[in-house]
Amino acid sequence: MTATTTTRRRQLLTIVGPGLLVAATGVGAGDLATSAFTGGKLGVAVLWAVAVGAFLKYVVNEGLTRWQLATGTTLLEGCVTHLGAAFKWLFLIYLLHWSFLVGQALMSACGATAHAFWPLISPSDDKIIYGIVHSLAAVVLVQIGGYRLFERVMTVAVGVMFVVVVASAALLRPALGEVVRGLFVPTIPQLHDGGLDWTVALLGGVGGTLTVLCYGYWIREEGRTSNADLWTCRVDLAGGYVMTAVFGTAMVVIGSRVGEIDGKGATLVVELAAQLRTAAGGWGGIVYWGFLVGAWGAVFSSLLGVWQSIPYLFTDFWNLSTGTDGSSGASVDTKSWAYRGYLYGLAVLPIIGMKLNSFRAAQQLYAVVGALVIPLLAAVLLYLNNRASLVGAENRNGWKTNVVLVATLVLFTVTGAAKLYATAIWLLE
Repeated sequence: MTATTTTRRRQLLTIVGPGLLVAATGVGAGDLATSAFTGGKLGVAVLWAVAVGAFLKYVVNEGLTRWQLATGTTLLEGCVTHLGAAFKWLFLIYLLHWSFLVGQALMSACGATAHAFWPLISPSDDKIIYGIVHSLAAVVLVQIGGYRLFERVMTVAVGVMFVVVVASAALLRPALGEVVRGLFVPTIPQLHDGGLDWTVALLGGVGGTLTVLCYGYWIREEGRTSNADLWTCRVDLAGGYVMTAVFGTAMVVIGSRVGEIDGKGATLVVELAAQLRTAAGGWGGIVYWGFLVGAWGAVFSSLLGVWQSIPYLFTDFWNLSTGTDGSSGASVDTKSWAYRGYLYGLAVLPIIGMKLNSFRAAQQLYAVVGALVIPLLAAVLLYLNNRASLVGAENRNGWKTNVVLVATLVLFTVTGAAKLYATAIWLLE
């Protein structure tokens, strides 16, 4: 390998670094479950929904990146400045609620996956024990190595996740013609028998929710602060969301090959891996353990990404509330008490919810709360990024971007309403 080739590879990794973080943080237990369940029920005909969902979130993230590079402020700062102080406090309430639920869901997912490798007591007890261990490990990684160590660990985790899950799907030998048709010919099987609900859930479940906002803090860590960096960020985001779409596609393929999955809660990953072993035939043992490793990479990278990035949001909120220097244009101080205090709270307080709520309850509540984020972001970007007085004429939304954002607003509002309805029914059962 020549020095020039090595240099180019390093430059490419520098470009796609934060995009990989978006992919790793946005793909978690919910994506595994939704994609596999949908594939089991509807097959690969709905693969187009994965691609569309990833594209819509790319457009949202590109919009918030364009705002930040044009104005020098994060989208949160822009909202507080231009939407009023009431937004700031509503955001804090939402952030605290979201953090508790997502922390509980991710710790439960890590615990359930670790139980599949090494059972100790029982699925419910192991979920809590292993969940706490993963949470503390994430705190140590974030505190000791800062952003750079976090980035390296996440790159490895997302690489393992991506390679193993895609390889597992390939070993199942799906019909390539059907896969291609599913990606490029939009259809919804069983339209009036649950097919529409599952397709909408798949479309809305690709990628992250509140963590979309964290991309702005990651690019600050990389020193991207001006309009000159916009092209780099677009390439970076495209790489991250392509990876997210490929992962979602692989999970739908896996679900379509193993059929409907009976596992629930802490047994879901184990049941899916067991059915994969049967479907893979002679490769069964390798696929079983390989898939468990990939699933662990998905859920732990998501937990680690949330632990590292969500305290950015609280610290930004705190700086805005107190007038602390550095709330605009600079990287968040990860040594500050605001960042560390929120990190510790995020790592510890959700343990209470793990004891009170089931795995299913955690995932259900998390999905509902998260469903509110994307339509709100789309609405904010339609308002802020269409004002030339704020972003400049060259950075305003084009008509195509506005069409996509309106579609995102409508689609994810419908998705959120569907999730609220499903949760209401579930609570009444």
